[in-house]
Amino acid sequence: MNIKVMRKVFGEEDVPKDLLLLLLISGLFFLSIALSNTFVNIFLWKHTKSFVDLGLYNLMIVIFQPLTFLLAGRLAKKVDRVIVLRLGVIFLALFFISVLILGSKTNDYLLLFGTLLGVGYGFYWLAFNVLTFEITEPETRDFFNGFQGILSSIAGMVGPISAGWMISSLEEYTGYKLIFGISLALFTIAIITSWFLKRRPASGHFTFRRIIKERKNNIDWRGILYAHFFQGLREGTFMFVIVLWVFIATGSELSLGKFGLIESGAMFLGYYLASRLIKPKFRKKSIFVAGIVLYMSIYLILFNLTYPLLITYGIISALAFPFLVVPYGSLTFDVIGKGWKAAEKRIEYIVVRELFYNSGRVISILLFLGMVSIFGDYSIKYLLMVIGIGHVAVFFFIRHITLKKSPDPEPDPKSEETSAKRRNNQLDEESGSTI
Repeated sequence: MNIKVMRKVFGEEDVPKDLLLLLLISGLFFLSIALSNTFVNIFLWKHTKSFVDLGLYNLMIVIFQPLTFLLAGRLAKKVDRVIVLRLGVIFLALFFISVLILGSKTNDYLLLFGTLLGVGYGFYWLAFNVLTFEITEPETRDFFNGFQGILSSIAGMVGPISAGWMISSLEEYTGYKLIFGISLALFTIAIITSWFLKRRPASGHFTFRRIIKERKNNIDWRGILYAHFFQGLREGTFMFVIVLWVFIATGSELSLGKFGLIESGAMFLGYYLASRLIKPKFRKKSIFVAGIVLYMSIYLILFNLTYPLLITYGIISALAFPFLVVPYGSLTFDVIGKGWKAAEKRIEYIVVRELFYNSGRVISILLFLGMVSIFGDYSIKYLLMVIGIGHVAVFFFIRHITLKKSPDPEPDPKSEETSAKRRNNQLDEESGSTI
């Protein structure tokens, strides 16, 4: 898309070029993932017919994503955030190349697929989140997050129904190869687009442990971290179980594509309304109400798994989700912006946030694997009743956030700088007594 055309879409002529390029890369990312990510789980399911195998694949994703965040954070400090973003897109492209080449041997390479996807997500989201933090301001973040959500919803409407139609129309697995190939092409375009982004080097040491400890000094930061853990606890299992249930209930990729179209259409409307209606003073109320709706909607599908009920659940949850994630995302960046040495340590803040979020996802999938292994597939619904509370828990950890600037902590008496100051003070005192 031409930059001038994108500026007309925004209705402003002075929108930064990098912001538009970042949104374009985001749109290509969302479209590629929307085309194929839903059906990767189905592709693997058709080869394995095992909840445990599918859980292990998703476990590799959520383990390697935070590990890659640590590496990506170091690279972003020593090299460049744009290069880190490019690495993420390259690894995601490698994932689709591997699936295309090794797809017939899925059982042997299941963990490799999950690892490549986790590494790709780690590089991509670290860079994207840091770039988002640098480009947006507190007064524009709700709009930016909302517009990004609209892009993801449009991709979500176009992608699944198109992929479902292609898979259903072609011979078995031919359609899968086609959509994986298209996703590979989209990521290739995203890699090319990233070369037009302005280089953004950083300096300094990567000290993420210090930012983990900052939660002791900053109650707002502590609340954000714990909220992200519980968000991850909910989303770790939900991210693949609902899609699989739709396919099991219908046995049709086209029906799954229709589900994705309807769900994304509802989410598009939700993001549009959220980006227009939510003001900073209404953020907490929006998060609370949306969290309750998201939890209660689960009970529609727990005891009577039918396609109409799954569609109803998809619509309700898709409408509610933006009213949680838009203000929650903005609040998170605002808290980071008020944190200790935010400008210097923004990369570390993003890494630590993702470590807590992905820790929740890891625990979620481990619980899933344990429940299925011990009690069987029937136990999944009871697990969802428990971990589904995660979005409600988000509110209780952010409700006291005041966005006060974090005070500088007391200097470490063992630090070299503090010792030097002490020595200088002692010299001053000695000089004064001599006079």
